Amino acid sequence: MDREKTLELLKSRVKNENMIRHCLATEAVMLAIGARLGADAQLWGLTGLIHDLDVELTEGDISRHTLEAEKILREHNYADEVIEAVKMHNEAASGKKREDVFHKALAAGETITGLITATALVYPDKKLASVKASSVLKRMKDKRFAASVDRGIIMECEQIGIPIAEFVELALNAMRGISDQLGL
Repeated sequence: MDREKTLELLKSRVKNENMIRHCLATEAVMLAIGARLGADAQLWGLTGLIHDLDVELTEGDISRHTLEAEKILREHNYADEVIEAVKMHNEAASGKKREDVFHKALAAGETITGLITATALVYPDKKLASVKASSVLKRMKDKRFAASVDRGIIMECEQIGIPIAEFVELALNAMRGISDQLGL
């Protein structure tokens, strides 16, 4: 898999710049998680980049989301490992419970990006540099904050062997590394 071709494919299917930034953030987080776990970080990163390939095509229909991506990824000859991870980050469409470390990492990794972004956006300067891991952890517990973020999915990080505090710090640092691309 080639990153430039993967980014090109993503941008050909996703026009919303906020969604592109989310995919870039997920790529960065997945690179960090893969490296931390001694996995193929490049493969994991590219999977993070492409995980929401069909989000506009399915118009947010959670029952179809990732199933359309599966078809597109097969047409472009992506590895089965990538396709399964993309499909499994959304249990609602696949109908299967995540059990693989890669699947759990992608689900937790892409979900934490939303919580970190939401945390940054409530700060006056709206910058990732101002966000502390403790603030993100505190907001995870606040049911009124970022109601669309599934905290249970984020907690899957512990099932893959990364304690939540370390996971948040790892994700935050990964996103800070590309903050200019994220506009944060």
